[in-house]
Amino acid sequence: MTDKTVYDNEYYNDGFDEFFEKIKQSPNYDFDKIQKAYNLARDAHKNQRRRSGEPYIMHPVAVSEILFKLGMDNECIIGALLHDVVEDTEYDLDYIKAEFGDEVALLVDGVTKLGQIPLSTREEVQAENIRKMFIAMNEDIRVIIIKLCDRLHNMRTLEHMPEYKQREKSLETLEIYAPIAHRLGIRPIKEELENLAILYLDPIAYKEIEKNLSMKKEQGEKFLNEITTKIEERITPVIKNAKITSRVKSVHGIFRKVYIKGKNFEQIFDIYAIRIIVDSMIDCYNTLGIVHDMFKPLPGRFKDYISMPKPNMYQSLHTTVLSDSGVPFEIQIRTWDMHRTAEFGIAAHWKYKLGKGGNDSIDNHLEWIHRMVESGNNAENAEELVANIKGDLSADQVFVFTPRGDVKALPKGATVIDFAYAIHSAVGNKMVGAKVDGKIVNIDYKVKTGQIVEIITSNQQGKGPSRDWLNIVTTGESRSKIRSWFKKEKRDENIVRGKSEVEREFKRNFIRLSGEEYEKFLLKIAERQHFTNVEDFYAAVGYGGIQITRLMPGIKDEYNRNWKPQEAPKPVMPQVERNTGKSTGGIIVEGIDNCLIKMARCCSPIPGEEIIGFINRGTGLTIHRRDCRNVPIDIALSPEPARWVKAHWDASAKVEARSTLDVYAIDRDGVVLDIATKMANAHIKIHSINARPINDGNCLTTMTISVNSKEHLESVLKLIRKIDGVYHIERSGDE
Repeated sequence: MTDKTVYDNEYYNDGFDEFFEKIKQSPNYDFDKIQKAYNLARDAHKNQRRRSGEPYIMHPVAVSEILFKLGMDNECIIGALLHDVVEDTEYDLDYIKAEFGDEVALLVDGVTKLGQIPLSTREEVQAENIRKMFIAMNEDIRVIIIKLCDRLHNMRTLEHMPEYKQREKSLETLEIYAPIAHRLGIRPIKEELENLAILYLDPIAYKEIEKNLSMKKEQGEKFLNEITTKIEERITPVIKNAKITSRVKSVHGIFRKVYIKGKNFEQIFDIYAIRIIVDSMIDCYNTLGIVHDMFKPLPGRFKDYISMPKPNMYQSLHTTVLSDSGVPFEIQIRTWDMHRTAEFGIAAHWKYKLGKGGNDSIDNHLEWIHRMVESGNNAENAEELVANIKGDLSADQVFVFTPRGDVKALPKGATVIDFAYAIHSAVGNKMVGAKVDGKIVNIDYKVKTGQIVEIITSNQQGKGPSRDWLNIVTTGESRSKIRSWFKKEKRDENIVRGKSEVEREFKRNFIRLSGEEYEKFLLKIAERQHFTNVEDFYAAVGYGGIQITRLMPGIKDEYNRNWKPQEAPKPVMPQVERNTGKSTGGIIVEGIDNCLIKMARCCSPIPGEEIIGFINRGTGLTIHRRDCRNVPIDIALSPEPARWVKAHWDASAKVEARSTLDVYAIDRDGVVLDIATKMANAHIKIHSINARPINDGNCLTTMTISVNSKEHLESVLKLIRKIDGVYHIERSGDE
C-alpha cells in the first residue's frame, strides 16, 4: 500500500491505492513499474492543483483507471500516469525513456505534443491540434486512446471551468473527440462524452430528456423485463448459451432525434433495446428468425452490420419490432466476439498498430487515419482542415458498392464524385460520368446505402476534374485531391485566374497602389499566407486553395494602416478657447470651450465612464475611455503630453452614445434573430448588425447600439448573456 498524498498538511486519497489493488488482480501488468510511475508522477505534480482545488495527481490516476477498464496494456497505463509530467514539470522525455523504455516515452511524447501548439488564432490552434492528433494516431493508436480518456476525465470535472470554457470544450468534444471514439468503436467513452457535452451545451434540453426518461423509468423497466422474459422462454430451448440484456437509449441519442431531427419523444422507436449475445454467426441469424416470428418487424428498420460491418468494426444485426401492446423496441443480435468489439472497439485490439504488422483486418479498419493525415497535409488553411475532418468524422454514413462488390463507407450526403475519389484519385480525375444501379445519373447525385455505383472514366488527353466539383463534393479527401490536380496540372492558368480575382477584389475595396509599392504590398500579403513569392499566391487563389474574399478584411486593414497614401492635412487649426469649460455634447473638457468633439471608434466611450480628450491637428478633439489601449498609462511620459486634456461627462445632460459589441455564440438557427428581438423588446436602438460564421460551429455577431449610461450598457449585456448559445461578449476597445 502507498502513502496518501499530502498537500498543505492535509491528507488526500488520490484513488491510486484502490486502483492498484485492481491492477494486482491481473498477471498482465508490471506492478513495480506502475508503482514507480505513480511515485514519479506524484512527486512531479506535488505542488500542482486542479481548478477544483484537488491535487493534480488525481487526474492522471483517474485517466489510468479509465484505460484499465478498457483493458489497455501495461505501457498504456504507465503512459497515462506520466502523460502530463514532461509538459508541466521539470522531468524531460530522455528521463522517461531511460526509466520506462522507448514505448512509454513514445506514448508520453505523443500525448504531450498535442498540447504544445503556440499559434495565433483559435482556429489555427484547433486545426494543428487535430492534425497532430491524427499523426500521433498514425504512429501508435494508443496515443489517441490515452487522449480520449484524458478528455473524458476533464469533461467529468468540467463544472470547475468558466462557463464559456465549458461550452468551448463541450463543442470540441462533440465535434471531434466523440466522433473519433465512435470511429475507434469505443462505445462507452463515445456515449459518455456526448452526454456530458450536451449537459453543458444545452442543459435545459438535457434535463427535459432526463425528466422524460425518469417518468417512463418504472413503466420502461416493467416493459423490458416482460419482453426479456418472453424472448428467453422462446430462445433458450433452441439457442444454447444465449445471454439477453436490455438498455435505454443515451441522452445524446435522444437529443439528436428530438432537438436536431425534430421528432417527438414518442416517435423514437429505439428508446428501449434488447441485446441478445450468442456463440456463433449462425446463431445470430437463427435468433433473428425467432424474434421476427414472435414480433412484427417494422418495414425498413432491419440492418445487417454482420455481413456489412461499420468502419469502426462494429458488427450486429439490428431490427425494430412491435410488442403485443404496440410499443416499438429495437433488438440487437451479435456474437461474444462482436460484443467485445462493439464495447471496446480498437481498444480490444490495441497491439495491432497501423503499419506495424499484426492483423491485416485491423490495419484495413484504421486506413481512414491515413486518409485523414493526407487530407490534413493538403488542407490550405486552418478553417479548411477543421471543416474537412469534422465532415469526414460524421457519424451519419452510407455504404455503397462498387460493381465488384467492394463496400465504400462515405459521409451521408456524399456524391458520386466523392465515391470516385474514395476508390482512387486517378479514378476521380478521369471521371466523366456515373451509373447508379445501372442508370446514368447527374454528376451531383447523392449516393444511398446499398446502391451499386459504376464510375465512367475517360483517358482522353486534357480531361480532368472541373472547378465546379469543389462546390459539389462533401468529403475533405475529394476536395483535397481535386485541388491537388489543379495545383499540379494548371499552374499557368491558375496564376492568370488568381491575378484577375485579386485585382478585382482590390478594385472593389478601393485598394489603389501602383508600380513598386503595389508589388511590395502583394509580396507582404503573400508572405503572411506562407508563400515565398506573389506567383505562388496567385496560383493558390486560382485553384481555390485560398479564397481572396475571406482575406480581404485583413488585407484592407493592412492597407489602411500602413500603405494608404496620406492626404495632405488641412491647414485649419481647431477653434479652441481656453476657459473654465462648458458642456459640449454632454462632455465637459477642462479649459476648452466651443470645440468640435468626436468619440473615439477604438473604445466608444459611454456616459458614466472615465474619459480623457486628445487634441488632433485640424480635426478637433477626440474623446477616449481612460482605459483605452490607445491612451498612455502615464500621460506625462507620452510623446506629446500637452495634447491630452482632462474631460468628464456632464451629469446634467442626457446623452446617447454608441457602443459596438462582439457577441460570440453557438452557430444555431435563429441566434441572430434572437439577439435582434431581445434588443427590440428592450427598446434598444440598433445602428448596424452583422453576423458571420467563425470556427467549429460558432458565429460572431457584431452590432452597434445606442445606450445612455454605463449602467444601461450593463443591463443590455445581461439580456444578451441570457440568449441560448451566447457564451462570450466583447466590447470595442476591450483587451
